Amino acid sequence: MNAVKPEKGMENDISYTQNRELSWLKFNERVLDEAGDDSVPLFERLKFVSIFTSNLDEFFMIRVGSLFDLSLMDGAHADNKSGMTASEQLREIFKAVKPLYRKRDEALFKLEDRLSRYDISRPGFSELESQEKKYVRNYFETYVFPVLSPQIVDAHHPFPHIENKSLSVCMLLKAKNESRFGIIPVPRSIPRLIFLPGANIRYMLLEDVILEYAETVFEMYTVSEKTVISVTRNADINPDDEAFGFEEDYRLHMKKILKKRSRLSAVRLETRGEPHRYLKDYLCEKLMINGEQVFSCASPLDMSYVAAIGERLSPVVKRALMYRPFEPRFPARLDVGECILKQALKKDILLCYPYESMEPFLRLIKEAAQDAAVISVKITLYRIDKKSRLAEALIDAAERNKDVTVIMELRARFDEQNNIDWAERLEEAGCRVIYGFEEFKVHSKICLIARHEKNRLQYITQIGTGNYNEKTAKLYTDYSLITANEEIGLDACAFFKNMAISNPNGQYRRLLVAPSGLKQALLALMDGEICKAENKEPSGILFKLNSLTDREILNKLSDASNAGVPVRLVIRGICCITPGIAGKTENVTVLSIVGRYLEHSRVYCFGGADDMQVYISSADMMTRNTERRIEIACPVLDADIKIRILSMLKIQLSDNVKARELLPDGNYAVRDSGGRKTVDSQEYFMQEAAVGSKTGTPPVKGFLGRLSVLLGQLFQSSLRPQ
Repeated sequence: MNAVKPEKGMENDISYTQNRELSWLKFNERVLDEAGDDSVPLFERLKFVSIFTSNLDEFFMIRVGSLFDLSLMDGAHADNKSGMTASEQLREIFKAVKPLYRKRDEALFKLEDRLSRYDISRPGFSELESQEKKYVRNYFETYVFPVLSPQIVDAHHPFPHIENKSLSVCMLLKAKNESRFGIIPVPRSIPRLIFLPGANIRYMLLEDVILEYAETVFEMYTVSEKTVISVTRNADINPDDEAFGFEEDYRLHMKKILKKRSRLSAVRLETRGEPHRYLKDYLCEKLMINGEQVFSCASPLDMSYVAAIGERLSPVVKRALMYRPFEPRFPARLDVGECILKQALKKDILLCYPYESMEPFLRLIKEAAQDAAVISVKITLYRIDKKSRLAEALIDAAERNKDVTVIMELRARFDEQNNIDWAERLEEAGCRVIYGFEEFKVHSKICLIARHEKNRLQYITQIGTGNYNEKTAKLYTDYSLITANEEIGLDACAFFKNMAISNPNGQYRRLLVAPSGLKQALLALMDGEICKAENKEPSGILFKLNSLTDREILNKLSDASNAGVPVRLVIRGICCITPGIAGKTENVTVLSIVGRYLEHSRVYCFGGADDMQVYISSADMMTRNTERRIEIACPVLDADIKIRILSMLKIQLSDNVKARELLPDGNYAVRDSGGRKTVDSQEYFMQEAAVGSKTGTPPVKGFLGRLSVLLGQLFQSSLRPQ
């Protein structure tokens, strides 16, 4: 949370900025809007409801949890984008979230109604046929009832700890003249989906079955009220805030931290349906929350079951209800039959996920393991697949006596256990595993291969915008640059040396490295564009990001706008700058693209003429990234690749199908095509990859002429949202 108490005379101008938490909720609403888009296949729309729900869960665990912590520390601290204290932000969040629950209910029930036409349904008990009722009753008595752990709350049975995001059936019980509270945790050892017999896909949720038969569990009581609940707990644990001794293994320390997550304080209570006031008050008292933190809905409280339904769909139904299959292509610009390592030594390579495959990079590491001239492989790992081919290739390299160094970030939130497991395997195989810094998360994506051939040292450096994860490389849009540029290679070598000696403030020729060198360089580059505009020279700033919250960056963008610099922002999620504010952000436009794939690439572009500088980066422009993480931005030096990235940005700026325009009032609107041809950028790139097109990659000859035309198109007013 970027909360600061402004010094006297140094108050932040909040006339053109907005709160990050409320901006994030707007983003998640755009995710939910996909569930109502008739152009999206029906089952994919149901998946968007599930994604919206899991996003909201994490938001409460992390962001709301941190705001609660902050509200207890110092109520005077204010957010530097909205001026609100932590308590004020919490109130606004709760107010903004309640209508989203109603919107989700409406979207879900419409989708379930339409899915029933394809014989996919979640019937209530009153809708079951007699044979189905017998089946469900038998299933409950045979498989469910024996493993239940029901409990009443009285003098001998204290109120139980309810684990984070677990489901429970709770009820008010009456016996004679006494009232008691009863609870049945929904067991995780039993499949949550209960499929009814028959050819159609008819299913029930385990919690609904337990809810139906709760009376049989508490047979000596009368159940006067019952509901399904879920408690969300603060999961914003910072491992470096916990006591940690140097004599303790860091992996063991992280394992202890993970166990604490399920036991931290409650920040939200969700209920199916509106509970009786006495039951609601009772739960609030026991969980130590207030009524604002209780959210009631008609939808299931956990939507993760949607994926399991998808696995049951027949091929015919999948074709009707899901996106058509798309397999990332091997890049047309590479020779599939030639060694990737040799191709990288000849020319720079750009991989564009998920339209192009991660396979060339995986082959590169595999080839490095087998190449007698390769002496070392160094890499940073933040999130990797549980069945990572990359990690297996690193293990192979170590077993072939290569010097393999892995900087493993154990604090990748919610992936900690997977990273711990892989760290142990890598160490056992002989890799040197480093766990980064105490103060800074290592979020950079960089790999360095060193070769010694003909008395000469060669470097092949890979730098990306996304994680080394084979699974998400098929779902997230990211760039992966592979280059044999010597200066970048020497910078990468210096970077890994600095990581090994815990030096976050190293000096680099080409790379911009946070926390010491990234933001300062970006501010200087923006100052350069301001100077050009003031001198009536062509200028421009174009960023593609996941989030924009850093106060200094926001201020500089406003300065640039006031100087006449065209500022184009493509920001998927949080955007704390408000465009179109007179005298502040009149030259700023902001687009957000939410579609089939998660927009994840980060690109920084500076210049309105042939000297435009382009960087790809692991860093969003959030203070946590620019000041409290190890991040890298790498310049794109190859002329072909620069043109290709700018051409892709042009298509995204032209998107009038999935893009939404941020308005001066802080809301997002569908873009008016203005009679122009419809452009769905993700669909465009899929088609381009499918036909192996080389569109956007002109030969170097004529590069400056093509670049001039492209820059004019990127910044011309006609491309601004209408």
